[in-house]
Amino acid sequence: MGGSFYEALTPIAAIDGSFDDSRYVAVPADWLLAVADIRGSTAAVAEGRHADVNFAAAAMIAGLTNRFGTIPFQFTGDGAVALLPPEMAEAARRELARSRGFARRQLSLDLRVGLVAVGVLGDRGASLSVGRYQPSPGNSYALFAGDAVQALEAALKDRGEPALAALAAVAEDLDDGEDPDLTGLSCRWDPLKAVRGRMVSLVIEGPGLASLHAELLALAKVPALSAGEAASLSYHWPPGRLWLEAKARAQGRALAVVMAGLLLETLFMLLVFRLRLPLGRFDPERYRREIITNLIDFSRSGDLLNLVFDCPLEQIPAVRRHLEERSRRGELAFGMHVADFAVMTCLVASAADGRHIHFVDGGDGGYTRAATELKEKRLTALSSSP
Repeated sequence: MGGSFYEALTPIAAIDGSFDDSRYVAVPADWLLAVADIRGSTAAVAEGRHADVNFAAAAMIAGLTNRFGTIPFQFTGDGAVALLPPEMAEAARRELARSRGFARRQLSLDLRVGLVAVGVLGDRGASLSVGRYQPSPGNSYALFAGDAVQALEAALKDRGEPALAALAAVAEDLDDGEDPDLTGLSCRWDPLKAVRGRMVSLVIEGPGLASLHAELLALAKVPALSAGEAASLSYHWPPGRLWLEAKARAQGRALAVVMAGLLLETLFMLLVFRLRLPLGRFDPERYRREIITNLIDFSRSGDLLNLVFDCPLEQIPAVRRHLEERSRRGELAFGMHVADFAVMTCLVASAADGRHIHFVDGGDGGYTRAATELKEKRLTALSSSP
């Protein structure tokens, strides 16, 4: 990737900085905005398929980063967002078509994908700026300001401009039947255990996100709104979601053969973690610490904030009451889901070199359920308005 502006951005190292729009830069008009969203994710989550939903969304990111290298991306639980330079347009459409095909063939999920130049959205009055959040050296992901992402998502979901949806459409015949390169994508760790109380998933829309985050931090009475700490991590054999990685690795090979190899590999890694055995430059204890640092447990897109955090049980009612009060005053809209755990999907470029990130969603489809609650509240408000 050219990296002409994104990689040159001064990284944001703490969540407070993500609310400072001066840390963001306007995305060039000829750059491409890619959006993926799983149609019927609410029903899939209700069927207990939240891990599939997360994996399909993360697969879009893995396919693009393995093909193009460092690009801005964002994980949203049942969807994903990415930016690509204009010279990658044709190849990007093919990769998105492959990601859609992988979700359909391997996971029986309908992944909607779209790709359009940022300038096309700008012509329609939508804006887009990007910031680079870096939890540790070598690992970063995108935060967005402006409303262009929401405009494209609405069009793809048939809630926006049909002409925009047509411009962003990725043709079915671009899917050549090959799966994307999903090297490094896995979900071997057990679900993250809530050690403070329960895992709270929030989807919040409204202005003043910086002050709201500070209010939530004070109400939760925790050092940080984070989904994990060292005690949250556990690794058992065989991993419960290993078949997802097997499907990602198959690439036309017999699934049983791939699964057998993964069972042996993960059994060996269990011994490495249990016995704390370094392997060359790989230190299992350091890797566990890096996982907690590199958890992607929040995202921002304009006035929309997604959060998953471990909240003391006795503070959860106060968090909900505060959000409900602000919602009644018309200051924000929100959806909230509470579970005993969070789910982690991993994308590992190099475990030895500390280049790995971990996409977090609340248990039982936390983001999807919270977003559904938010949508239902909007519909109720519309139906009750004069």
